[in-house]
Amino acid sequence: MNQLWSLSEVSARIGGELLGDGAVAPCALSLDTRTLEPGACFVALRADRDGHAFCGQAAAKGASSLLVDDPQALDLPQLVVPDTLAALQKWGRERLAAVRPRAVFGVTGSVGKTSTKELLAGATGGWKTPGNRNNTLGLPEALATLPSGLGAAVLEMGMSTPGEIRQLTGIAPPDFGVVTVIGTAHLENFPSGQQGIAEAKGELVAGLRKGGAWAFPASDPWCRWIAQQPWAAHVEPLPVGEGAAYGWEDAESLGAAGQRFRLRTPRGTVPVHLRLRGLHQVRNAALAGAIAIHAGFRPEAVALGLGSVEPEAGRGRLHPFEGGGWILDESYNASPDSILACTEALLTLRGGEAVGVLGSMRELGPGAAALHEATGRALKAAGLSRLWAFGEFAADLARGFGPGAAAFADFESLRDVADGLSAIPPAARILVKGSRYWRAERAVDRLLAHRPLDSGPRP
Repeated sequence: MNQLWSLSEVSARIGGELLGDGAVAPCALSLDTRTLEPGACFVALRADRDGHAFCGQAAAKGASSLLVDDPQALDLPQLVVPDTLAALQKWGRERLAAVRPRAVFGVTGSVGKTSTKELLAGATGGWKTPGNRNNTLGLPEALATLPSGLGAAVLEMGMSTPGEIRQLTGIAPPDFGVVTVIGTAHLENFPSGQQGIAEAKGELVAGLRKGGAWAFPASDPWCRWIAQQPWAAHVEPLPVGEGAAYGWEDAESLGAAGQRFRLRTPRGTVPVHLRLRGLHQVRNAALAGAIAIHAGFRPEAVALGLGSVEPEAGRGRLHPFEGGGWILDESYNASPDSILACTEALLTLRGGEAVGVLGSMRELGPGAAALHEATGRALKAAGLSRLWAFGEFAADLARGFGPGAAAFADFESLRDVADGLSAIPPAARILVKGSRYWRAERAVDRLLAHRPLDSGPRP
């Protein structure tokens, strides 16, 4: 049975003045009244908007209690602290320390973090940080009500600037880690380029407990660079891929049915059937499988767990249309590397012409226009026949792609004009992707609303 902490217990562990019934045990923490569930403790953060102004809304929506720095005139138990952000982070840190699972895994990387988190949670049967709670607010919010008695916990750790992952490992020091790849996401925040990104992602490795291990793609030069740094010497590097003890063999696309491969380990190979699509997901699964097996989980159970993971909305979910068309919904976010990887996955599907609907990418720095143009060229070379691009760098994507591309200033133009979404052929295989800023999921919703779906997946 999972015993959550009462406010009295929380107060004893993180400090603060308790007002009201200390026996109340919040079922969760909430930082946003729009998503608050009844019974949660509302945390009033002082940010762009002062969370204290929303305490009344939280009470009306069924909050059980409040974490505040200023007592509120409300009939709710309250824990009053000097700094609600510091208290939130300490609550998450103390909860993890008190009910720490047998193995705690941290996952980061420029692309593939969330998919790898899901795969590693499947491989270990472990608890995972929900959704995208991978920052200095969301991670402690999730950890504050971490269940007890777990065999494993898988924590996604994201960053956009240096030092963020260091803060996360201070809140939740992992035993084992995964770095999926060192790419170009958030490049504009790193004047030293990819080395700066490698140093920031390497904060996960530096924050691992002594004697742990971390998995990374053997072919990634910046991951190999991390492994050679003095601050990484306290943990074991675990390269995964060609020439390494862990890797993947005989990878085969099954189209809509996913991927099949053999996971190579120091004790032989185990077959894996993934429901996720694309060779990039084989790599993610191999990274997750390698670190899980190295941490002591049985290879056969790991393989079954990897195969149990279903694609999520915005992260590889596939929708079949009547007449042979598809949408591959990868709308959650985008970088040059992830766009090309998802294009390769799209091309494994049977159907009509392969096309892309892409929102612009963000945080690529002064070279953003050139990177978009290069991505457009690479998409044409990969085999896309047409491209619909929207957003601030749509013209650069279209210029690189050449004939067959159309650029739109915003989603509304793409949605409404005659040569926009309505011009996509009915049987097309459609990749939808874009940065969070451009909300490319709107294109998925629009297409699903105006095209009849097939009754089930096709071979």
